[in-house]
Amino acid sequence: MKRSLFVAAILMVALSLLFAGPVMAKKTFLTLGSGSPGGVYYPLGGGMAVIIEKTVPELRCAAESTGASVENSRLVGAQETDMGMVMGSVAYKASQGLAPFDKKESVVTLFQMYPAPEHIVTTKQSGIKSIADLKGKKVSIDVPGSGCHDMARAILSEAGFNLDKDLTLAGLSQTESAQALKDGVVDACFFNFAYPGSAVMDLAATRDIVLVPVSAQLAAKVVKKYPYYLKVTIPKGAYSGVDYDVLCIGDSNVLIANKNMSDEIAYKIVKAIFTNVKDSKYALVNIHPIAEQLTPANAINSPIPIHPGAMKYFKEVTK
Repeated sequence: MKRSLFVAAILMVALSLLFAGPVMAKKTFLTLGSGSPGGVYYPLGGGMAVIIEKTVPELRCAAESTGASVENSRLVGAQETDMGMVMGSVAYKASQGLAPFDKKESVVTLFQMYPAPEHIVTTKQSGIKSIADLKGKKVSIDVPGSGCHDMARAILSEAGFNLDKDLTLAGLSQTESAQALKDGVVDACFFNFAYPGSAVMDLAATRDIVLVPVSAQLAAKVVKKYPYYLKVTIPKGAYSGVDYDVLCIGDSNVLIANKNMSDEIAYKIVKAIFTNVKDSKYALVNIHPIAEQLTPANAINSPIPIHPGAMKYFKEVTK
């Protein structure tokens, strides 16, 4: 009798473990640092977290609103956050311990989310067709301290301009720049954002605009000197009236992780996100149209090394 009760007890324990197994299975909890409400990072990061949470059974994920690039780099480097959305130039500086960072952060890229090309915009009326044509002109390069402002100065300097003598520079905001170009107060403007940008779309709706390309030679020169910048092409048709491809210098926007993230988790994160960009219940393009640029070809264009687990996925899908 005792033996029968013992065997029955063992069977009950075994059955309870069998049926409870999936429920009790350990899940890895991840956090993703996005940005503040109102920007692209905030909704896109939320969408990515939902995809990971809902489509990878062994992972849980929550997006957190943060101060974006610099804060996310520090949080991921300190392993206080698992992933973070960061501008490529900031990720590079974090990995190298360059200002505003006081030490090298242990970060790698999972993938580039989308590039942000430096738009050089003018009107057909101005007669400006090349960067050389900017000499002697009034040009707005965004507010001092902005990434756009710094990139504009780098491009113009490498193009051979004396920034104090060869042109008149204005530090206007995006909104102010667009209005100044409409009113003829400036001859050209620099903008830095993903295409299509609303400021340029607004200009194209009321003026015949020209997007000024950089030459291949200048692009190579800038990228060599500033390795955190990228060559980016704005495709023809991105803006009304612009029926040609435009080579630009750009910054990237990347999703970073700590170097210590396991290859398995990195692989599962990247696979989940890239298989749910379109045609999915959780499609990222339904969260923000910028997700259209989430392609394997764009993903590997990063200013810092890509995590081996992430690269494993991209090699699989590009064979």
